[in-house]
Order: sequence, then structure tokens, then C-alpha cells
Amino acid sequence: MISIQGLTKRFGAQTAVDHLSWEVPPGMIVGLLGPNGAGKTTTLKMVTGMLQPDEGTALICGVNVSTHPMEAKRLLGFVPDSGAVYESLTGLEFLLMIGALYGIHEDEARPRIRQFLDFFELDEQTLTTKLLGAYSKGMRRKVVITAALLHNPKVVLLDEPLDGLDANAAVGFKALLETLAREGKTIVYSSHVLDVVERVCNRVAIMALGKLLVEGSPQELQQQHGADTLEQLFTQLTGLGGLEARAESFAKNMLS
Repeated sequence: MISIQGLTKRFGAQTAVDHLSWEVPPGMIVGLLGPNGAGKTTTLKMVTGMLQPDEGTALICGVNVSTHPMEAKRLLGFVPDSGAVYESLTGLEFLLMIGALYGIHEDEARPRIRQFLDFFELDEQTLTTKLLGAYSKGMRRKVVITAALLHNPKVVLLDEPLDGLDANAAVGFKALLETLAREGKTIVYSSHVLDVVERVCNRVAIMALGKLLVEGSPQELQQQHGADTLEQLFTQLTGLGGLEARAESFAKNMLS
């Protein structure tokens, strides 16, 4: 469903993604992990076609994102970490516009929007009368998730999707992801919240300095590397070992 070969992106002298190769099969929720600056968001933006790679290719269901961007984007749903929306539109106007971009007629889009409205417990009056610029962070996140799933994509890319959601909405969204995966959709879930990734994802991929370090089920990787938890595995592989000891030492010095 996702096939990445030699994907590379440079910003001046800095290499953000360094000849990354990665295959993601259907029906999987894969957690994409890495410290700040690992290249996760840059990778997702190249897979969506928002950034053009300097080298390499990204295929979505066999479609080359660089050479056939419109065809590839029809297969994709993307929730960016920014949660950016058109603030001068109401929630409904924004979602109807997204539906139109995917060729979904308003008569078909409205019932789909209604389903998401009910699922996320969004107030209809707010959606129809209030401009997105006045929405809370959590409400914007719900609208952005709805926009990403409205056209029923085969591949869903999520960058910190739970950021801003309340506890009930987060639980419901995680259950939704599991259902979508069972229906054969491929989901890439990029996050810094390791315990959520461990509960939700079938597999994890850990990046550092633009390279893929390991990929597999959390249990397999922990066993291979002698780690008791995913958090321990993450710190071990990304060079952050001893962080707790440094934090304890820093706190003692600060308070002395």
C-alpha cells in the first residue's frame, strides 16, 4: 500500500530524510516514531506530495506520488500536525469544499459529514454557523480528521492525530482506526506518545537522523534488543539512554 525507495530530502546542507526505504502492507496500523528532527513529518509530507523529494520514490497503491500526484492523493487521507484550516469558513463550508475537491457531490457529502458529526459529538449549530477561526483546538482537530476520511481513502497518514482531542474523543478515534485497519486500510500513525502507539499500532518504525533504524512489532523488537518496554527500546536506539539519570542530576543541581 505504501512503498518508499531511497527517499531523500535536503534543506540546504541538512539532510532531513536520508535514502529511506520502507514498505507498509495493507490492514496495518504502523507507528512512526523518532525524536524531534528525525524526519518523520518530512517523510509524511513527501508521501502526500506536499514536498518533492530530492531523490527516490514514494508509491501509494502502486501510484507514483511525484509523477501522478492527483491520482495518488485520491487514495490518501492526511491529518497534519498543524491542524491548519481555512479560518474564514464555517466547519460545514470547509468540509463541503473538501468533498468537492474529491468529486463528492454535496448531496452525498452531507450524509457522510453527518456521520462524523455524530461520531465526534460535534454540535451542528457550531458546524454550520461558527467560523473555524473561533473553534477550539480539539474541535479543529475533529474537523481535520473528518476532512481526511471523508473520501474513504485506502491509506491514512496521521501526524500527532490525538493532539487537542479530549479523552472520550481520543478513545473513540483509536477504536475507529482499529476498525479501518480491519477493513484493509493502511494507517501510518506518527506520534511522540509512546504508550498510545504501543496500544494502538500493530507495528512500529523508529527513525533517527532521517534513517529508518528498525521496523516490526513492538514485542519482536523489544525481544531482539533486550528492552522491557517500547520506551526503553526507543531511548536505546535513538541515543537517549541515561536521560532519566541526567534529568535527576539536573533537578538536584537546580534545587541545591
